[in-house]
Amino acid sequence: QVQLVESGGGLVQPGGSLRLSCEASGFGLDYYAIGWFRQAPGKEREGVSCISMSDGTTYYADAVKGRFTISRDNAKNTVYLQMNSLKAEDAAVYYCATKGSLCTLVPGSVRYWGQGTQVTVST
Repeated sequence: QVQLVESGGGLVQPGGSLRLSCEASGFGLDYYAIGWFRQAPGKEREGVSCISMSDGTTYYADAVKGRFTISRDNAKNTVYLQMNSLKAEDAAVYYCATKGSLCTLVPGSVRYWGQGTQVTVST
């Protein structure tokens, strides 16, 4: 059974940093691409970043380029999202997800979702 579990969310001040983790079970990351998505209150879910497991290629939404970094540790079956220079508009529930072997930043094409972790950016 495929399972994705996020952790690392919390409250941070604007300009601060957080690192989110997504631990996968039920499958090996070697053959799956893992993406991060987020959903703020009253807004649609949007793709943030994705990492391909075949060659480590990474993708980012324009809103987070230069501030967020996605990485993986296949030995731990875990994908990370390092978020720096956080802004109020980054506040959302963050989800990790997978479509399968190919990266996607399109929520509608995701096959498996995690339960989400809350990120709050506030003074």
